[in-house]
Amino acid sequence: MNALERLESTLSSLRKDVPTVRVGGTVSEVAPTHYRVSGLSRFVRLGELIGLEIDGQVQLGEVVRIDGNGVTAKPFDSHIGAGLGLVAYRHPPKTISPHPSWKGRVLNALAEPIDDAGTLRVGDRVMSTDASPPPAISRARVRTPLRTGVRVLDLFTPLCVGQRIGIFAGSGVGKTTLLSMIAQSQGFDTVVTALVGERGREVREFLEEALVHHRSRAITVVSTSDESPMMRRMAAKTATTIAEYFRDRGESVLLIADSVTRFAHAAREIALATGEPAVARGYAPSVFSELPRLLERSGPGIDGQGSITGIYSVLVDGDDHNEPIADTVRGTLDGHIVLDREVADQGRYPAVNVLSSVSRLAQQVWTADERNLLRKLRAMIARFEDTRDLRLMGGYQPGRDGELDQAVQLVPKIYDLMRQAPSDPPSREPYQELLNLIKAAIE
Repeated sequence: MNALERLESTLSSLRKDVPTVRVGGTVSEVAPTHYRVSGLSRFVRLGELIGLEIDGQVQLGEVVRIDGNGVTAKPFDSHIGAGLGLVAYRHPPKTISPHPSWKGRVLNALAEPIDDAGTLRVGDRVMSTDASPPPAISRARVRTPLRTGVRVLDLFTPLCVGQRIGIFAGSGVGKTTLLSMIAQSQGFDTVVTALVGERGREVREFLEEALVHHRSRAITVVSTSDESPMMRRMAAKTATTIAEYFRDRGESVLLIADSVTRFAHAAREIALATGEPAVARGYAPSVFSELPRLLERSGPGIDGQGSITGIYSVLVDGDDHNEPIADTVRGTLDGHIVLDREVADQGRYPAVNVLSSVSRLAQQVWTADERNLLRKLRAMIARFEDTRDLRLMGGYQPGRDGELDQAVQLVPKIYDLMRQAPSDPPSREPYQELLNLIKAAIE
């Protein structure tokens, strides 16, 4: 090989990794939450990436605002390493290429392994983390019942494969525990979990307790609370993209996101850094358009594909179930499970308030007899709760109201039946268990 051939070979190998021409600009402003780059306004679009070369490493940032004087970028790292005059280059878009061998792995928000189990195998399909949901007219119908093994859910808020439902709760009411119980459901080929803004100590607890028997079919995407808002927002998108990959392979996927509220908090931080106005309890308008785009990506796929059953936890700020994020998510999903602090204070876990919880696809699961019985039981529970103060004050006298007598006799037993710890075996026949309880109480 002569000198000219060696030069051509060297240039060819470099061209694969290093672009011949890189569009760049210079850092003109640095703030605690973002930095500004001059000279890139005409060459980038919102959502594109730019890179800073710092100490031999590339720090990625996302373009969140463009104006005539420059662009505003939010870094993915938790600290900003930018300095005035530093050169920033346009960076190729961030994509992921999932592979079936990812099952059993733990990743960060950028789909990089963090479990010390070696490098990830790269699939042959390149996927964007901002994909659009399947066309509404082409989506399959949701009809197949799903058994979670959590007795109170399977009775009063039954789910279907491909349904999207939210778990709404204040802090410390058992939201993550209920999610871990649902994660043990047997009706899925793959479980994808997004731990968004989670406490660092709870990551191993979730992996070693909730997924201990299901690690071989689970993929976990983690972004802890100390990471940047860019990483926390990206974690939910990355997990959804991975779930879409397995859905398109024809698999039934369970997608768990804990929590959507922290995703919204991250989106709020990013929006406020761009100068968006705060319109509802500090949330910018773009947050309320970004939430449905994320949530609509789960659900059934196109006919012939698999489905994504989405379970989204919502941390209700101040126990206000009508706060903006809870209200937006509730209006988008196919049902909501409400965890009540008063129920938890009574020692009933899972602390589900069956009167406030709704599954919009329950009619696809219940038989006619089950629907009639459970409707009567809801009315009985409502009567029991409405007369709680009356009974505490001694105003209740047995024999004067037959319906109330029946409620006082049955409802405490129903509450006992609905108690279930994570270590308890899953409920196989919850409706039959309920019938046996009622029959024993009447006799």
